[in-house]
Amino acid sequence: MSVRLVVGISERSFSSQPGDLIVTHALGSCLGVAIHDPVAKVGGILHFMLPLSSLDLEKANKNPFMFGDTGVPAFFQEAYALGASKERLRVVIAGGARVIESVQTIDIGSRNVVIARKLFWKNSILIAAQDVEGNRPRTLFLEVGSGKTWFTTRGEVHEL
Repeated sequence: MSVRLVVGISERSFSSQPGDLIVTHALGSCLGVAIHDPVAKVGGILHFMLPLSSLDLEKANKNPFMFGDTGVPAFFQEAYALGASKERLRVVIAGGARVIESVQTIDIGSRNVVIARKLFWKNSILIAAQDVEGNRPRTLFLEVGSGKTWFTTRGEVHEL
């Protein structure tokens, strides 16, 4: 029986069930990270909101998945504990948009993309596909059995 697992803001979810679909909605400035290991048959999505935990260490201690610098490492560690291997992982990112156009607004979306890329580079993790920045919101999907990833935006479907 397949299940649709919904990942909320500052959350993550994993599955090893081939029929499961993991989805995260409303990726505006937030960044979605989807990972899949075809051998371990493990897949997951992380939806983080802010780049740096130094903004609020108390919140970071309660929920490391709210922040890129704490959430991404914790997310990958959970994947490894489930049998995933860094060398086999397919990594996809989506989101990091600037959905509110204003000179006075701090571009959180771009900062989220930068922190993720820095962490991946530092840990020798390649991004297989991405659709980031711009000004459109996205919904990111991962089909656990096949590892297929795609996103929807404004009524359109785009495979990653």
